[in-house]
Amino acid sequence: NDVDLRWRASRALRLETRLTTDDLVVRLLGRGADPALAPGAAGGLSANEAARTCATCDEADCHLHEPVAARRAPPGRRVFLVDEAWPEFAAFVGSERRDGDRLALPLDGARRGLARYAWTGDGFSERLEAPLAALARSHAIRRAGPQGARRRQAELAGTAAIARGLARRLAPEDVELTVAQSCLPTLWRDGVLGGRSFDVLMTRLPMAVLQARLDVAAAVHPERRTLADFRASPGLADIEAEALAAARRIVTPHAEIAALFGERAVRLAWARPDGRPARSAAASRRIAFPGPTIARKGAWAVREAAQALDLEVLLLGGDLEGPGFWDGVRTVRPGAHAWTDGVAAVVQPALVEDQPRRLLQALAAGVPVLASPACGLDDPAVTLVPPDDAAALVGALRPLVG
Repeated sequence: NDVDLRWRASRALRLETRLTTDDLVVRLLGRGADPALAPGAAGGLSANEAARTCATCDEADCHLHEPVAARRAPPGRRVFLVDEAWPEFAAFVGSERRDGDRLALPLDGARRGLARYAWTGDGFSERLEAPLAALARSHAIRRAGPQGARRRQAELAGTAAIARGLARRLAPEDVELTVAQSCLPTLWRDGVLGGRSFDVLMTRLPMAVLQARLDVAAAVHPERRTLADFRASPGLADIEAEALAAARRIVTPHAEIAALFGERAVRLAWARPDGRPARSAAASRRIAFPGPTIARKGAWAVREAAQALDLEVLLLGGDLEGPGFWDGVRTVRPGAHAWTDGVAAVVQPALVEDQPRRLLQALAAGVPVLASPACGLDDPAVTLVPPDDAAALVGALRPLVG
């Protein structure tokens, strides 16, 4: 019952179609103008001709006639297509869920005892999984090692497989999606989000912003090789940017990320862990660094500040910057007691920090926190310091360590 448009082109054309939330957009691309397509051209389209459909013609006796009132859209349904289970997102999904909504996730972690995917399925009509793709991603990431381009490639490829596995389970009536940022580029590139409205659960900076920030830092400090160890392809970053521009809402607890999207941002509160106040040590000269020890987390600035003030550094993350990085600095690892005990401050002058869980633990224990805006906290109890700036960190630490 749809209108057929027919014409004869004088040269090769490429047909592109794209489905937005409201429209089917069709483009014909070719080299130069085609006179056969010009309005009023012989054999072409007339400027006075309008497309006619069953909704506009008066031929009610036609065997194809279908009353407009009889055509109804299928009932809408929402799907939450998620990845890693952050407590902030779990609370948001629980508050947004309606009867009949579906939950799509890599693995049912709540049933299998996997904390990474421990989303509660209570109240959803159905839970969709991509278990083989999820297990394959975990295996590939473990084989790739803790750092470097191989690990990032394994994450991207594995997440794309998960996204496609879950997308195959979607139905036409799934007209609203809430999508994990990790799955967003694949779903957008494959056209899954066409004709649907969608929100994004945002866990990190957009690829383009993140990589530009690291590129600037790598140019200033070429000796810090980990700053340039991986970049996604420009095409993938562009795809993500297009998808984010089309999203209805950007949902995140991260203050810096939320600020990028203005009124479209839904800012969630960070989940504060329960914790007792830390036992302080008089005139403590110990600081804690959540880490891991890598340039983008501010490790170089922390090392320089510790040397300048003769501080002991409690290391909470892995050593990814290379052997001997902390030579000349007194370091210690957590012991039997709470790691916040006896710590003068927790410092994270990061260029990039997606999930500041250690900083939230420190705030809950009443320990001073010095962090860059990249850590995503706008709590008044946090002292903001510039990222990767040793001199500023020394100035902020001096009153705390005597």
